[in-house]
Amino acid sequence: MNKRRRKIDAVSIASFIALVVTTFLMLLPLFFMVSTSLKSKKELLTFPPTFLPESWQWSNYREIFDTLNFGQMYMNSLIIGILTVVGTLFSSALAGYGFARYRGKGSNLWFMLMLSTMMLPYPAIMIPQFILFSKLNWIDTFLPLIVPAFFGSAYNIFLLRQFFSTLPDELFDAGRIDGCSEFRMWRQIALPLSGPALATVAIFAFIYSWNDLLTPVLYLSSSDKFTLPVGMSSFTSSRFRIPPWHLLMVASVLAMLPIVTLFAIAQKRFVEGIVLTGIK
Repeated sequence: MNKRRRKIDAVSIASFIALVVTTFLMLLPLFFMVSTSLKSKKELLTFPPTFLPESWQWSNYREIFDTLNFGQMYMNSLIIGILTVVGTLFSSALAGYGFARYRGKGSNLWFMLMLSTMMLPYPAIMIPQFILFSKLNWIDTFLPLIVPAFFGSAYNIFLLRQFFSTLPDELFDAGRIDGCSEFRMWRQIALPLSGPALATVAIFAFIYSWNDLLTPVLYLSSSDKFTLPVGMSSFTSSRFRIPPWHLLMVASVLAMLPIVTLFAIAQKRFVEGIVLTGIK
């Protein structure tokens, strides 16, 4: 018994040490990013590089707002990200509910056709989509970045469809007996029970919109409409003889805050959503 207990303790200690080492290795780039954001431009060029700044340059966080229209870009990304989440949740939840609750003739065929759109690479639809939005006079507006979210996403529809399929039919039968319409059952029965799945979709949609660089580059030409990824990419452009890496790290730290905050708030729901949508 003692040998077995000592063996279990040794395994636990080894697992803990491996976890600590792995955590350290994963946090090392984050630490280096924060450390670099607080260094002076001169210190960035020193070799070998220092892990901690010799003098903490907190003014870098103020300088980035003076060097670049960073505040406006940050607000643009937030507006686009929030509206994208709203559109994705509404359209994907509605379509996912329809695929989960209606099993008529040909429903599986339509579902497979919907899933097949995930195999289309974005470059295949990029030019026709650009021509469409240009004819609608949406170029250099936020509409091409927001409106497509209100037409659903195949992956998110699939994710929510899997979750809605796990809800018991008795709940919806009781709703029909009480005279509820399908839309009311979706709104008052399905959605309140789908918090974990909706949180998962919201996080995925916000992260995709927040990190998207290609779409804003295609459709936005005015500097006051640029998003955060577009602004950050300009740091490595030819207008800088030596890229201001310290400001780029400042922008990276500030750009990371909404994602970390969102995940910290919805972490429990996010994990539940991944688990529950994968069980069935």
